[in-house]
Amino acid sequence: MLLIAADDLGYSDPGCYGGEIETPNLNRLAAGGIRFTQLYSSARCCPSRAALLTGQHPHKVGMGNMVGGQARSGYPGYEGRIGERVRFLPGILREGGYTTLMAGKWHLGEPGPLARGFDEFYGMLHGFDSFWDASKYTRLPGGRPEIPSRAPFYATDAITDHALSFLGGARRTAGKPWFLYLAYNAPHFPLHAPRELIDKYQSVYEQGWDLIREKRFERMRKLGLIDPRWRLPERSIVGPNRVSNLNGWAAKQNPAWADIPADRRKDLARRMAVFAAMVDRMDWNIGRVVADLESKGELENTLILFCSDNGSCAEWDPWGFDLRSGPDNVLHAGDRLLEMGQPGTYHSYGSGWANVGNTPWRLYKHYTHEGGISGPTIAHWPAGLRGRPGGTGNQPWHFIDVLPTLASVAGVRAPEECAGVNMAPMFGGARVRRGPLFWEHEGSRAVREGKWKLTAVYPRGQWELYDMEADRVELSNVAASHPERVRQMAAQWEAWARANGAIPWIWDPPYPAGTE
Repeated sequence: MLLIAADDLGYSDPGCYGGEIETPNLNRLAAGGIRFTQLYSSARCCPSRAALLTGQHPHKVGMGNMVGGQARSGYPGYEGRIGERVRFLPGILREGGYTTLMAGKWHLGEPGPLARGFDEFYGMLHGFDSFWDASKYTRLPGGRPEIPSRAPFYATDAITDHALSFLGGARRTAGKPWFLYLAYNAPHFPLHAPRELIDKYQSVYEQGWDLIREKRFERMRKLGLIDPRWRLPERSIVGPNRVSNLNGWAAKQNPAWADIPADRRKDLARRMAVFAAMVDRMDWNIGRVVADLESKGELENTLILFCSDNGSCAEWDPWGFDLRSGPDNVLHAGDRLLEMGQPGTYHSYGSGWANVGNTPWRLYKHYTHEGGISGPTIAHWPAGLRGRPGGTGNQPWHFIDVLPTLASVAGVRAPEECAGVNMAPMFGGARVRRGPLFWEHEGSRAVREGKWKLTAVYPRGQWELYDMEADRVELSNVAASHPERVRQMAAQWEAWARANGAIPWIWDPPYPAGTE
């Protein structure tokens, strides 16, 4: 089994989801498999990875926020550390006879990947860092050989080199199944990519984010990924965050491309070109893994599940940041544009391009509107999938369901404490009875039951109610028309939040307002 996770990849970024970025290998997997339209993450890196690998809601295992982030005694859902006794997917599969391999981004703190059940690891133990600096990447167990990197070192290539080496080693034990968790840190900031790939996309993004977003929306319609009743929302607001709350962007809409000065448009187009180049290179590397499986006769009977850990990253305003994650922005011009994405640089692409990445949804990573929790998802398994290749699966499910689903495919038992549901029957074309889905991150919160979704932005946000069949783009808040449903779903959310440690929360104001 192969679980591939991209980092901050937007719903519409791959070509098979409407994007203009060249992703022939993901497109091939989608054409031979299923594109799922409603696999939901937990809105941000650490909570999503905790849900994915433990099958539990992130707060239940102490990861309601980030590793080490704002931990306070008395708030067990926000400890920033997962207890040593919590069982992880690789450990469960290893007990079932699997060789367990990981290459990529860990970002779940200590105990690390070996203690959680992986036999081999290469990658980044923390959350984000340079793609050009080999010293930021670790080989475990200590003393095991690293694969020599081509020059210059580039993390996405090196992660794949090690993944291929690990697979080669696993095959030396004949008949023993393997599980590979290939967790790319691309295309998360800092935005870094080979210059020739960046140049390939420069003119594409000089068209601007308004036109690119409209083109994606039309391609998504033609691909059957969105309901004909849905319309493209206006550009999202930037949204509240630790920077926009101070610089005045929080409640403002991302600006129209035509209203942005020409020098700023050049800078922004280059940022998005670097991001696209990162996705392009990640897809090329996925193709290397698929080719390896094919050459070894394993592609037919390997379940490949591809996903993204959250929606596109808007941090922290339309212009993006430089130097470090925060309020600093550098306007690049002239020859400095060509330096962007190269060693020694540090950029993000900002909220305008993140709004494009999440087409057609509203908001982004961090939030529980669709733009924060919806990502592209592909399952490819010729020997196990039923139905027409290239189709779509539209049933809502959640990252906590991945562990019991993969455990079922592997023929091993999921832990009793697992909160997820075995969704493997979907691979055979069946519909699975799935109860309500829940979220909380930084005070943004949501519950989804059937066609109804109740959501709110940040701790002070009021509940909004949406009919997800008629309006998954979340344009028509019908809370005022359905007060009893709002009360009932809010009570559901609160009961879940108390049972799982999402409340009491560490955010200001406390929940409910006025409590200590």
